Amino acid sequence: MKYMILSYASQRDYDGMSGGTAETPGWAPEDFAAMFGFMESFNKELAESGELVETRGLAAPVHTRRVGNKDGQAFVTDGPFAETQEVLAGYWIVECESFDRATEIAGRLQQCPAPAQAAANAYADIRPIADGAQELGF
Repeated sequence: MKYMILSYASQRDYDGMSGGTAETPGWAPEDFAAMFGFMESFNKELAESGELVETRGLAAPVHTRRVGNKDGQAFVTDGPFAETQEVLAGYWIVECESFDRATEIAGRLQQCPAPAQAAANAYADIRPIADGAQELGF
């Protein structure tokens, strides 16, 4: 079964990684290096186990557009923000034996080094990927 593991961050997290702002302290180079080292190792282990199908990080939320529908007409707004500041930051698609195994894999992401303000809000969702309409209940 395939599962999608979705990790989340905020614009504030992206600002910190890119050097910081007046409101957000920048990450120290060693914090950034530790996070990237962890991710490289994490992805390599999943690839070697045969469980990694695909993974990608996403650009900062300020580079996002949301397309919606109002009265039958498409409209565009900047940013993905709904009622929260957290946005999808990246994803992994894994193919593994069970939901429990996918959850175990996602749980390892909590070991990723990051400054305290970023680590405090880190979480991931795990969702099974439906292979067809029947799995969606149709």
